[in-house]
Amino acid sequence: MADSNDNFLWNCWYAAGWNHEVEEAGKLARTFLEKPIVIFRGESGRYVALDNRCCHRAAPLSMGRIEGDCIRCMYHGLKFDSDGICIEIPGQDKVPASHKVRSYPIEARGNLLWIWMGDPELANPDDIIDYAPLQSPEWQGLPKEAYLHYDCSWMLIIDNLADFSHLAFVHTNTLGGSEAYAVETRQEIERLDNGFQFERWHRESKPAPYHVKAYPNGPDVVDRRNYVQMFSPGIFLMETAFGPVGWDTQEDQSEVKQYRNCQYMTPETKGTSHFFWNYLRNYQKDEESISLSLQASLLEGFWEDKVIIEEQQKLLELDDPFQPHGIAADSALSHFRKTWDTLVEQERSQRPRSEVIVTRSIL
Repeated sequence: MADSNDNFLWNCWYAAGWNHEVEEAGKLARTFLEKPIVIFRGESGRYVALDNRCCHRAAPLSMGRIEGDCIRCMYHGLKFDSDGICIEIPGQDKVPASHKVRSYPIEARGNLLWIWMGDPELANPDDIIDYAPLQSPEWQGLPKEAYLHYDCSWMLIIDNLADFSHLAFVHTNTLGGSEAYAVETRQEIERLDNGFQFERWHRESKPAPYHVKAYPNGPDVVDRRNYVQMFSPGIFLMETAFGPVGWDTQEDQSEVKQYRNCQYMTPETKGTSHFFWNYLRNYQKDEESISLSLQASLLEGFWEDKVIIEEQQKLLELDDPFQPHGIAADSALSHFRKTWDTLVEQERSQRPRSEVIVTRSIL
């Protein structure tokens, strides 16, 4: 499986893809935790996740043919069932028991697919953090759930989301609004066993540019509230509200515009990541122009992050040691990293991992 120095947490559920990605492509080839995986939906409707390498010569099963709930390698025709067992080899009567590929538990929740990369005996679907707005009629999301690929560690994306002071500088004209957001607001971190949460207010401020574009008829001065939760292995959930000054003390909430934001970071490799996201609202849900406006604004903001974080990754990969010096705004990300290291150490001590010994290398 993996060596003990990979710093991945294996026994947990990772976001693997939106179901429309599988439906549109037929089969989805994606790497998680440096393991190549193929995801497809069988004729029964069941989602299947297998090692993407045919056990014969490592040809990609993602280039294969779906047959029922099975997949056939289109290099030499080996056929694998949904458990990864080879059940047919053309021109050969007997199929050795050793001929199989690994199968991974996979579950669908609210149009999002979740994969378990560790010990399948420990995979409990009840542990999936199911985000209710994704499947609630009270919330309208983007025209299509979104995906980005980052050329950086998933931990750098988590660092970015844990420190909201960056909104004032990276996203002044998109998601932030002004540099005052970094100075005039504070966040008290509640430390959790598997992450953190915090509430952050910006009172009597200009609304963020993305909100003005989506809802131009709102007040020029608002109270803005963000409530953030971050859970391992990389699940970011946020409630955002813009309303008239003092709205949180008033009975009438009709002018408060609410958003729900979910983002999921999954490591592809040590230095590359998958990023899944959706942005939902509870007002004017039938107006597609608002959905398109929010999609464009959020994507613009994420690209602002992406450019900086990917350059940060390049600098950190140089063969020149770098010692970071913390600031007060690092409290959330520091807690998350300490929590992560503890979870990884616990997992390694309970189930040590060893490298697979390859006796007949193809290359």
